[in-house]
Amino acid sequence: MTVQDVQMNPDFSKEGMARVNGRKPVDMERSAGRLLRSSAEKFYDAEIDIDWESPWEEGKCFLPEHRVSLYGTRLWDKMTEEQRRELGRHEIVSILSFGIYAENLLSSALLRMSAKGALTDQKSLYALTEIGDESRHSTMFARLINKTGVPPYKLPKGFLSFAKILHFVPLGPSVSGATLLIEEILDRAQREAMNDPSMQPQLRQLMKIHVLEEARHITFARLEMIEGMQRRRKATRAWHRGVLAVIANLAYPLLINPKVYPAVGISRWRGVWAQQTSPNYRTNLQFMSEPMIRFFHEAGMLEGKFTMAMWRATRSLPDDLR
Repeated sequence: MTVQDVQMNPDFSKEGMARVNGRKPVDMERSAGRLLRSSAEKFYDAEIDIDWESPWEEGKCFLPEHRVSLYGTRLWDKMTEEQRRELGRHEIVSILSFGIYAENLLSSALLRMSAKGALTDQKSLYALTEIGDESRHSTMFARLINKTGVPPYKLPKGFLSFAKILHFVPLGPSVSGATLLIEEILDRAQREAMNDPSMQPQLRQLMKIHVLEEARHITFARLEMIEGMQRRRKATRAWHRGVLAVIANLAYPLLINPKVYPAVGISRWRGVWAQQTSPNYRTNLQFMSEPMIRFFHEAGMLEGKFTMAMWRATRSLPDDLR
């Protein structure tokens, strides 16, 4: 089956999603076995399933207009249609660049998981399978970035140094939660954008492939987080909740690199100020984060005063949870 076999329609927005109960016990071996079978049955190759040779379509955008960071601001009202489309192009490159960094970190965590596990059990085998998926996704992201002609947006050296510290964070619910933090916010945004006919077709195909395969990764990370929380003591659970909340406050601002604004003729700090003070900023974060955060709430990852204070600071909590 190729990715073209799946029709783009509103029903596809739920394709591949698995219901994981945040309170029930999990059987990781059985679940990993199911995910392994799914990986073998639904395998996509961006080299074949994306038409890289076709030119961009005139007038098509790179992000839905209402998801561009300056949408709804005074700056946005003063921008030309060409500037708005160009800002979307730079922002998708920023998001995909961040995605490559994030998937590299995730692959490192999966390698640690496999090495510390039983090596040949279903869980270890699925971890290795997912590393292969993530490598192909990073390659796919890189090819799309190259096609835009915009150089990748690299993280500041200070953040890269901090990222190296994450290699020493003990594996557990905070690492699984951080995985979900990246995968689910991208997944939610992509499920909306891939059904938007105003988007560039190559980008829609990329998003479709990513959504279909990330559904397995999200299921695995959710199961891992539940299993980890259930077998840890109260103090350790609190530590993991706090670590995840801190990571969330660092990760959200990294999605859109401030350098995207000078690229379209806007002062960096003026662009950042407009983005952060726009009501649309919270709206977008709440939209991208809602399924993930409701799952965190169900799984007990939002408990505690410090944890909730940190999550409120992200401005991503649904109104009824704030």
